[in-house]
Amino acid sequence: MAIDVWMQHPTARFLRHEMFASLRRWTGEAIPEGDVPLDATVAAMDEGGVDLGVLCAWHAPEGPLISNEEVAAFVELHPDRFVALAAVDLRDPMGAVRELRRCVRDLGFKGLRVIPWLWGLPPDDRRYYPLYAECVELGVPFCLQVGHTGPLRSSEPGRPIPYLDNVALDFPDLVIVGGHIGYPWTEEMVALARKYPNVYIDTSAYTTRRYPPELVRYLQADGRAKVLFGSNYPMIAPARALADLDRLGIDDETRDLFLEGNARRVFSL
Repeated sequence: MAIDVWMQHPTARFLRHEMFASLRRWTGEAIPEGDVPLDATVAAMDEGGVDLGVLCAWHAPEGPLISNEEVAAFVELHPDRFVALAAVDLRDPMGAVRELRRCVRDLGFKGLRVIPWLWGLPPDDRRYYPLYAECVELGVPFCLQVGHTGPLRSSEPGRPIPYLDNVALDFPDLVIVGGHIGYPWTEEMVALARKYPNVYIDTSAYTTRRYPPELVRYLQADGRAKVLFGSNYPMIAPARALADLDRLGIDDETRDLFLEGNARRVFSL
């Protein structure tokens, strides 16, 4: 079994956003004419051997690109295949706290994801801190992107040190999942995962062939309980993300933790 901890079922407004022009150049993919059917996402999961996908909402400064309500509807259609992560408006900290609380308590969401580069705010900005406290109170993880920014936005908010380091110091009870590996600051992200019991790494946006050597060494050694599989679908399909899994040189126990066990523990699945 495999759990993909970073997936989007994209809306048309998400796919058409100007900031993703660089990704479209890299992938060579055209923008679909209409909405992508949910069955296409399920089919991609089946092809990649993914049993459960963690779907995230996206909230940008101009509004939702994939709303919490849309993600909740996707989960309702396939409750055995999807769980959800909320997105909120950082400009309204108390409104964001109330929305996170609603998503977790009323809709069954499993955590919060905020994309720092989308807001131009590193994760130690004061506007995040009420959300961190609420995540701890609700018992759900805080997920974010770390590393350089592929879309047309600044990469600076994705530096693990000092920004995420400060957060983990201030909130030792907060479970943090840094997605997209942290490249080109992968050593910094590995250092934080080693330093803090509640800091984890997910491998979304990278195929196994492209994992940095320092991440592979960590996964092979003392990081077996700290790294989670993610694809960043639809940018990378799960089958492509896992195509060279055997090349990682990890034992069966590490493989099971990477593909499923760590995600079950972190997201209380």
